[in-house]
Amino acid sequence: MVAVIFILSALIYVCSAETYSFDRLSPDQNLCSLIIRPAGYACSEHTILTDDGYLLALQRVSSSKVGNLRQNPLPPVLLQHGLFMGGDAWFLNSPEESLGFILADRGFDVWVGNVRGTRWSHGHVSLSLKDKDFWDWSWQELALHDFAAMLRYIKAVTSTKIFVVGHSQGTIMSLAAFTQPNIAEMVEAAALLSPISYLEHINSKFVLRMVNMHLDQMILAMGIHQVNFRSDWGVNLVDSICDGHLDCNDLLTSITGKNCCFNNSRVDFYLEYEPHPSSAKNIRHLFQMIRKGTFSKYDYGVVKNLMQYGQLKPPVFNLGNIPESLPLWMAYGGDDALADLTDVKHTLKELQSTPELLYLENYGHIDFIISVHAKEDIYNHMISFFNSREKSSSLK
Repeated sequence: MVAVIFILSALIYVCSAETYSFDRLSPDQNLCSLIIRPAGYACSEHTILTDDGYLLALQRVSSSKVGNLRQNPLPPVLLQHGLFMGGDAWFLNSPEESLGFILADRGFDVWVGNVRGTRWSHGHVSLSLKDKDFWDWSWQELALHDFAAMLRYIKAVTSTKIFVVGHSQGTIMSLAAFTQPNIAEMVEAAALLSPISYLEHINSKFVLRMVNMHLDQMILAMGIHQVNFRSDWGVNLVDSICDGHLDCNDLLTSITGKNCCFNNSRVDFYLEYEPHPSSAKNIRHLFQMIRKGTFSKYDYGVVKNLMQYGQLKPPVFNLGNIPESLPLWMAYGGDDALADLTDVKHTLKELQSTPELLYLENYGHIDFIISVHAKEDIYNHMISFFNSREKSSSLK
């Protein structure tokens, strides 16, 4: 029942921008003050400006176990969260189980990304949350504007290339961004959890039900531009998706696949911070990927594509353009209903390089960030990969 309550609160709950209360946080309430510092870690807040006017939050985290970062320069690592999540996703379990804390304890200079529209970021220089234009973006903009701005800022502060860790949508952003030479050149290596560039073979029953209902088109037709999990009428929407068509008694499995190592006792804590809003356009773009089997920019339709891109179809993000010299490490699961094995293989086939791979047969989609066994199963392997890249980089 606890898992059902968690996922009911974490499904497609749609509302207008007025409904989501960003002002419930006082100026001194942020990711550092609410989660990271109380756990005993040093944390500083940074605000960065994207080239299209969004104000994003970055947090820099370090551990007292490894001394002062200024005295002991360490490789920076950017953690990029997934869809409907924020930077808190990397700190939801205990310090011994959460990747953000584990990396800090191992001596990494940890930077935590938060994309536009999330609870921790700070809006826009001129647009209000009530403006539909504020929500006029998809993962395409997150990759080419938000992710790029984060990397540029970290590189300017640290004067070194950056390790990247992405999960789910964070891997979509990463892979799309890495096709751009000016972004890829800032990255030392990347670790991708539940890597996604293609979604054609997604087998999540709940997501496929939404796709078949054309829920994305319905939302946009209703003039709704923000997708917010915290609306009051979201449960009714879930009921309409499940009613007579889908057994939603185990919603978590219906959405993400069977997760082996989910800690039900942490659900109340998770719900204090998750989920975060996203845009209806972003959902539409993801559904386009499922329907068309492509890894492309947003499809506006023939006329607007011509105006926007100068061609009938949206340009593809060519994975073959990711530099062969960029080291990649990927972890994927046999029970992941969102990052299907066939689609992962499609991604691997298009890359120039041969990434290091970790396959976990019993892992579902969210296991990669909140499994109680992730340190032993995943993170130690990832850190070994980063350490090997750091050593090889220092020898150049």
